[in-house]
Parts: sequence; structure tokens; C-alpha cells
Amino acid sequence: MSGSLNHLLDRMRVVPDFPEPGIQFFDITTLIADGQIFREIIDGFVERIEPLRPDRIVAVDARGFLLGGAIADRLGTGLVLVRKKGKLPHHTESVSYGLEYGEATIEIHADSFEDVRHAVIVDDVLATGGTAEATVSLVEKAGGTVIACAFLLELASLGGRGRLAPTQVESLITV
Repeated sequence: MSGSLNHLLDRMRVVPDFPEPGIQFFDITTLIADGQIFREIIDGFVERIEPLRPDRIVAVDARGFLLGGAIADRLGTGLVLVRKKGKLPHHTESVSYGLEYGEATIEIHADSFEDVRHAVIVDDVLATGGTAEATVSLVEKAGGTVIACAFLLELASLGGRGRLAPTQVESLITV
């Protein structure tokens, strides 16, 4: 099943001016609501990630959880959650990063990589790359090594891939 899943783009809901004016929101819920399409998406991720032999899938809050959990299950790897500040119950590492309209902080359990190292970060969308770049830093701060980042959708014109270099980036759909 090699290749792009760009044919799924017409099945994705695009919401203009959400969450604020000028932003086009790509809603993946229309894709994952269809079991056959969801399976095709997870198959696409697994095809790209399995050869990398990660120890952990790192899923980014919140839509990354939907994808990352299914991928980790299929690969038989562990799943690590990256959450917004204050949502994890144990000792954490944190990274703050800038947004267009302020600042955000994400956290990971500090012991997420005590026994393993190699991680693939999974999220729904790669836009400007700010969240992904912060997640790479966070995984490294917790002792992990990011071997790739994988996204359902990449908005290529926003340049996120460049912010992640030299990390390998896999995107199933690119617009």
C-alpha cells in the first residue's frame, strides 16, 4: 500500500476561520469515523514506521492519542503521552514554546524512556512545526531519541518540515 493517502483529502472536513479568523481547520474526525478509512490510515502509518523499529510511539495531545494508540497496538510498542501542562500525575519534564497567539507548555512523564530510547512522534497535523519541534525537545529531555515524526496531514506551505530537520518526517497526506 505504498504511497500517499492524498485521495482521502476530499473526505476530510475543512472548517474555515476555526479556531480563529484566517485559520483553516482540517478535521480528521470525518476520516476516523469510517472504520475502513481509519484502518487504511493506521496501515499507512505502520508501513512507514515499522521498518524504523521504535521502542515507543509518542502521541501528542489530543488527536495524536487517537492515532498513536492504534499504531502502538499494531506494532506492539509502548505508548507515551505528551500532554498539556498539569495533566500528567507523576514527575514530569516540560517544554514551553511560542504560539501565534501566546505560549504553550507540554509535558511528558520523566521516566518514559528509562528502559528504551528510540521513539517515533505521532500527531494529526504538521503545520508550522512548533508543537512537533517542542515535542522532539521534550522527548530528548526525558532521555529518548526521536528517530522520526509521523503525521496524518502536512500543510507544506507552512514550513513545519524544515523546523524538524534533520529528523525524518513522514506524512500520509500533503497539501
